[in-house]
Amino acid sequence: MSAPGITSSPDFIQPRFSCIINHMTQTDSALLTKPISNLRGIGPKSAEKFHKLGIFSLNDLFFHLPYRYEDRTQVTPVRQLLAGTSAVVEGKIISNEIKLGRRRSLLVRISDGSGFLTLRFFHFSKNQQDSFSKDQFIQCYGEVRRGPNGFEIAHPEYSFNTDDNKQLTRDHLTPVYHITEGVHQPAIRKILDQALTLLMSADDELTDLLPDHSQNTLPDLKSAILQLHRPAAEANRQQLLNFKHPAQQRLILEELLAHHLSLKTLRNKTRLDDAPAFKKQSALNDQFIEQLPFELTNAQQRVINEIYQNQSAATPMLRLVQGDVGSGKTVVAMAAALQAINSGWQVAVMAPTETLAEQHFQNFTNWARPLNITVGWLTGKLKRSLKNASLASLAQGETQLMVGTHALFQDQVKYARLGLVIIDEQHRFGVHQRLALKEKSHQDTVPHQLIMTATPIPRTLAMSAYADLDLSIIDELPKGRQYIDTIVLPESRREQIIQRVSEACKNGRQVYWVCPLVEESEFLDAQAAENTAENLQQALTELRIGLVHGRMKPEQKSNVIAAFKNNEIDLLVATTVIEVGVDVPNASLMIIENAERLGLSQLHQLRGRVGRGSVKSNCVLMYGGKLSKVGRERLAIMRETNDGFAIAEKDLELRGPGELLGTKQTGLLQLRVADITRDQYLFPVVEKLAIQMFEECPENIEPLINRWLKQGLQYGNV
Repeated sequence: MSAPGITSSPDFIQPRFSCIINHMTQTDSALLTKPISNLRGIGPKSAEKFHKLGIFSLNDLFFHLPYRYEDRTQVTPVRQLLAGTSAVVEGKIISNEIKLGRRRSLLVRISDGSGFLTLRFFHFSKNQQDSFSKDQFIQCYGEVRRGPNGFEIAHPEYSFNTDDNKQLTRDHLTPVYHITEGVHQPAIRKILDQALTLLMSADDELTDLLPDHSQNTLPDLKSAILQLHRPAAEANRQQLLNFKHPAQQRLILEELLAHHLSLKTLRNKTRLDDAPAFKKQSALNDQFIEQLPFELTNAQQRVINEIYQNQSAATPMLRLVQGDVGSGKTVVAMAAALQAINSGWQVAVMAPTETLAEQHFQNFTNWARPLNITVGWLTGKLKRSLKNASLASLAQGETQLMVGTHALFQDQVKYARLGLVIIDEQHRFGVHQRLALKEKSHQDTVPHQLIMTATPIPRTLAMSAYADLDLSIIDELPKGRQYIDTIVLPESRREQIIQRVSEACKNGRQVYWVCPLVEESEFLDAQAAENTAENLQQALTELRIGLVHGRMKPEQKSNVIAAFKNNEIDLLVATTVIEVGVDVPNASLMIIENAERLGLSQLHQLRGRVGRGSVKSNCVLMYGGKLSKVGRERLAIMRETNDGFAIAEKDLELRGPGELLGTKQTGLLQLRVADITRDQYLFPVVEKLAIQMFEECPENIEPLINRWLKQGLQYGNV
């Protein structure tokens, strides 16, 4: 009977809790804080290698958990071996010889009486060869495969058997850890054997900091750690494989809770700050909405009202606005900005790229001009004289709305009265960068923050990655927005695709042709934008073809994009620089080369550049070579739906949260045992536990966060 654990329902959480509070809730004991160099066999150089794995103390070592397990609990006879499986085999050495061929290799032939097995080594020394003496007994472990002379194992782990030396068979499942150069599996297992022995002999280690939900069957933290590093031979291997073992779920729950609490704590700290309270409504807002050539959708109006409500309070707004490509987030941002400006405060609008920042600058300038509002422009590449003028205007309060890139939070940028910060595509900035704008606030207040993203974020991911933010979703597209038909074609159909481009342009439409690279690379079999533009110009001599990519100077890029907008270019060949910030309603066809190399969210963003007018639009995803399984899945979902949230869910499943959010470099979501997609059913439980901890044992929160997040709460103290 399998060990009981958490089911797919979070009902094991009971309505009443009591927190475990003892003398160790502030920090775990001295054993856990000991440096790894205190263990036998770990000198200064070895310690440095472990540091690369993030292992500095015994606590780090205990939480460096296996990612899979091997069964070395019994010896398998040669006659029972199966190709593609791993096994421990024991036998007598019959011979060893060096085989010459395409690759020089050492072949060691062994027999256990039931059959013969070959051990193959491609890298070996003379001493190693000599150690395989005839008639010696050997025990080895590795993956079995078929060779030219029967079964063989390449580069097995092995030991020569004596009465007191049988190292490869164990009485528990063998853990497999993430390793680094100089730290191999035997070394990390040997060190953990020492550390776990110390842990077992200590009484008060690894304090339980969670609320005491005694009605469930999860093990305590210490037991869970011991079980996962040394699971019993009879442990339910399927549970371990699927991360459903009670010991794994005990740690998954705690890790998810630590991340959730860190963001909630950050949010609570922010709420202690004072923010300017803006007037709820103004003539500026009414005038702006009246001048729009379209009606706001119900979703836009709902989100604007949520923002107005936040900004009229004297506590900082921290709101994330999600909206699919073309849902009208920029209009919502302008409405928020006008509420601040009407109340006498300045607004900063920050975008991750100059292309997107310039698009915002143009939109905000066009909307602001009839309202007599001054809009400024600031990027790192701005000429010194223009930059100085922008900085002076901003510091004196003449610029009411400043648009730019990350240059907006540099030290020399001074605001007269900053009241609102709007950040587009937040996932491209680190948390530090977003919070650094607090330093630009006016005297004793901090600005409100409105974060926007056109990358739909699955709810489970938003709950974990953005738990410090309130969430608004623009889940409705404007009237007239076209559904984009998407087809997937191999590169061999290039000539037909070029003909389709020609026909679209002859009918007065414009076309995007997207390439992943700027110029040819000897490492990637992908078409380069420059070569593609040249080849297309030769094939389509009657068309006006433009080229834009990230290595061009900002002025060059702006000129090309402006020409495309003004219908002076029929076909725009571009890299993914046009992913966001380019709006040309007359463009009705997009070709994306090597689409299998791009992520789903990026493909969706690119596709969203068409379908902005009244004409039916199409997107062709062209792939080269044979598609991998993941490549097929990725392109299939693009063909099946235009729903950004469905696409984001699939992207999360295929690539994981770190890549989807672009947070690998920020320290967020670097989970050790939990997985956002796999473990999403636990989030209701995590939220309940978080509330309980804030109410009943807040003193346990910081130790819990520090246990799982190496940076603790420091990233909030910018």
